[in-house]
Amino acid sequence: QVRLVVSGGGLVQAGGSLRLSCAASGRTASSFAMGWFRQAPGKEREFVAAISWSGGSTYYADSVKGRFTASRHNAKNTVYLQMNSLKPEDTAVYYCAADASSSRIVGGVPDYWGQGTQVTVSS
Repeated sequence: QVRLVVSGGGLVQAGGSLRLSCAASGRTASSFAMGWFRQAPGKEREFVAAISWSGGSTYYADSVKGRFTASRHNAKNTVYLQMNSLKPEDTAVYYCAADASSSRIVGGVPDYWGQGTQVTVSS
C-alpha cells in the first residue's frame, strides 16, 4: 500500500510559478513511478506529468511541456511538480498518483491516488 500526501498549490497570477509536492509513504514507495493529474471544473481528470522510479524518464502532456517539470527526491520519497509560466487554463485541482508502471500513469489508470490541491491562476 502507498499513501500519498500532496502539499502546495494556491493562487497565483498568470505568468507566475508554483511548486507542488507529493510525499509517499509505504514499504515500496521509492520504487514506484509517480505522476500528476488535474481536473478543471466541468472537465474530466487529465494526465499532466509522470516520472519513473529512478527519475531518469519523464513524461508530459503537450499542454504543459516546456512549462512544467516533474522531479523526485527518493531519499525523501517525494515527487515535485514545478509549474512555471502558469496560465489561467492551468486552473484545476491537481492530484498526485503512483504506480509500479509509468505507462499506467500516462494511461490514466494508476493504482494509488493522493488528495487534490487547488491551483488557481488569475488573469
